[in-house]
Amino acid sequence: MAENLLVLGLQWGDEGKGQVIDVLADRYDVIVRFQGGANAGHTVRVGREKFTLHQIPTGILRTGKLCIIGNGAVVDPEGLLEEIDTLEKRGLQVHGRLLVSDRAHVVMPYHKILDGLQDASRAVGKKIETTGRGIGPCYADKAARRGLRLVEMMQPQTLQARLKELATAKNRELTALYGADPLDVEALCAAYSGYAERLRPFVRDTLPVIGAALANGKSILLEGAQAAMLDIEFGTYPYVTSSNVTAGGAAVGTGIPPSRIDRVLGVMKAYCSRVGGGPFPTEQDNEIGQLMRDRGEEYGSTTGRPRRCGWLDCVALRHAVAVNGPDSVALTGLPVLSALPKLKICVAYRLAGQVVKHVPADPDALAQAEPEYEELDGWQTDISGAKALEEMPRAARDYVAAVEAAVGTTVDMVTVGRGRGQIARRTGNG
Repeated sequence: MAENLLVLGLQWGDEGKGQVIDVLADRYDVIVRFQGGANAGHTVRVGREKFTLHQIPTGILRTGKLCIIGNGAVVDPEGLLEEIDTLEKRGLQVHGRLLVSDRAHVVMPYHKILDGLQDASRAVGKKIETTGRGIGPCYADKAARRGLRLVEMMQPQTLQARLKELATAKNRELTALYGADPLDVEALCAAYSGYAERLRPFVRDTLPVIGAALANGKSILLEGAQAAMLDIEFGTYPYVTSSNVTAGGAAVGTGIPPSRIDRVLGVMKAYCSRVGGGPFPTEQDNEIGQLMRDRGEEYGSTTGRPRRCGWLDCVALRHAVAVNGPDSVALTGLPVLSALPKLKICVAYRLAGQVVKHVPADPDALAQAEPEYEELDGWQTDISGAKALEEMPRAARDYVAAVEAAVGTTVDMVTVGRGRGQIARRTGNG
């Protein structure tokens, strides 16, 4: 029987999931994105070309693979069409290979406006610093049962009536609460009618498609966006995304029964990075953090914002492993640390005089946590040519082993560069 694999991030996102998924996607028939929206960005290098994907699954870069945006995602029609056009201009076939669930909710212009206004209204030090792509307000409307789904967008008369109803209500909110200019409802209806016609070949009920794939023994790769510490339930709330990022969300966001997900692969970076506000105990707002940012090219693929960087937080990783249950881990970004003579990993927090080995639910408590570090030797040599973990310098292998011991999981593959083939795999017990 074909294996169905779930790949997700175990930190605050930007772990390099795109590269890992791109390598693995060649073995799978169907690749399904199960949550998030245009706030995500997977960057993949293929030869000398660089692709940044926001809504379309990474599997689109592999010839002949069927890619699906699942019901758990939220879709920005304008951005999706731009992404499709860009890929096809670069010679990639998207038509006939991409499907979008008609149950997915639609991101509207008022969602983006409200995203910025709502965050701006928060007190200093309490801002979420979202991407401004309207993802949170769209998910909020979904939960409040006032959202627009693609199934309605594909029905011209229904779309016009719903848009007038929704936009009129949102205009009252924009003007009365925030003093913002109202949207032109007629222009909005015209624009989204046009998007609907262009998206029509891609939109359908994807449940029968996924069901047929399962019944016919096709292999499925489930692609997560963002990461576990940004999960709406188990992340550093309220500094989180607005969807279920963790393993449990994969079944909900696709309609695949949990029992049909055979294996979970977690992706974690050899250090930590974070975009936006929120507690980050191991952050290095110094020359070490800047070195990580520069060597790791730590600038948001969606926003371009510089990412906050710091030492690996194994307390947060244990939390992510506990709620996701990965069978193994892919470790990325290890070459970034090659320049450093000494390395640190956080193995516990000190909070109110006590040693704590779990992530507190209170974000204020987490912000006050002082990391307890284990120090290791660096290797200060190029590892980009390694094809197996056993080919790496002893210090690099010791670092991997220390992370495995601290987190309680197994590292099966390590990225040693950003290229498609730059993966070192575990081949033995050395």
